[in-house]
Amino acid sequence: MENIAGKVVVITGASSGLGEAAARQLVQQGARVALGARRLDRLQALVKELGEANASAFRVDVTEQAQVSAFVGHALERFGHIDVMLNNAGIMPLSPLEMLRCEEWSRCIDVNIKGVLWGIAAALPHFKRQKSGQFINVSSVAGHKILEGGAIYSATKYAVRVISETLRQEVKPYNIRTTVISPGAIATELPASVTVPGVRKAVAELYQSTAIPADSFGRCVLFAISQPAEVDVNEILYRPTRQAL
Repeated sequence: MENIAGKVVVITGASSGLGEAAARQLVQQGARVALGARRLDRLQALVKELGEANASAFRVDVTEQAQVSAFVGHALERFGHIDVMLNNAGIMPLSPLEMLRCEEWSRCIDVNIKGVLWGIAAALPHFKRQKSGQFINVSSVAGHKILEGGAIYSATKYAVRVISETLRQEVKPYNIRTTVISPGAIATELPASVTVPGVRKAVAELYQSTAIPADSFGRCVLFAISQPAEVDVNEILYRPTRQAL
């Protein structure tokens, strides 16, 4: 795990699941983390565990551009610089299109697409000035494979991949790296964002039988960050060994 110690990583969706697991493993390897999410109490508990010298908490709703910008500003003020922007916050409100759950569609787009864009907008000017930095954007297996009931969720996760690849091409003059991580069924709170009863039950059963721990995601984050500056790991797609979809 070279090239991690001393780096500052900004993480959205850090109050549980993938973000929380990544934060723990990053601090273990000598990084410092700025933790953002809506549940400030959860973030503060994590900061207490990791140590105030290593972590800082900031309440942020990633659907609000001004809040994401303020979050990155807080990280800069607290740690002096940032090295990695981990755009992790996401929701998965699966449902058939014919149910017309338009409010859920809008929320999914706001969190999963706009949340990533606002993270890029907040961190990119700083990365350009320092001529270094790394974006890690979280997609999903659903960003590679479309399933019934997953039209909007899959569309948002495909969008993350498209945005990330375009960003990769555009930021080459600034030495900025861009990584997309696409996890399969991971044991997190994500299935709880499915509200349709029948779909929720099916997803819960899939995760109960298949899901692997969130530290698997943390190891992917460590791998991507730890590479030498001239190595840009652009995409990691992984699943539980037993996951067929």
